[in-house]
Amino acid sequence: MGVRKRERAEQIKAAKKQVAFAKLNNCPTSPRKMRLVADLVRGEQVEKALQILKFSQKEAAGRLEKLLLSAIANWQSKNEEGNLEEAELFVKEIRVDGGAMLKRLRPAPQGRAHRIRKRSNHVTLVLGENKNTQS
Repeated sequence: MGVRKRERAEQIKAAKKQVAFAKLNNCPTSPRKMRLVADLVRGEQVEKALQILKFSQKEAAGRLEKLLLSAIANWQSKNEEGNLEEAELFVKEIRVDGGAMLKRLRPAPQGRAHRIRKRSNHVTLVLGENKNTQS
């Protein structure tokens, strides 16, 4: 392996050490409803995001709270010596993509049928560290 390639690999490895992520696949909630809750916590500090999700009335908030706790645990397992309070973690990126769709038929008047699409989604949550501490 060349010197430049090795240096670039080390830079990428150091950058990946600063972030942690968690994924939630095939969540049986429509992407539109999940995005409403995801927009509330995008860019927020982790502690504030947990409080927002805890006190939200939406059903999707409980699933995102569990996903955020999983991402925090992933960050802690990656950085054993790092302190959670000193790291100032924030929600760097949260992405909600459409998942598989269950297609069903519902009877309609006069022998017709209406199609029902039961949607699901995939959520990817990325945590980042805030390096510039401002006190």
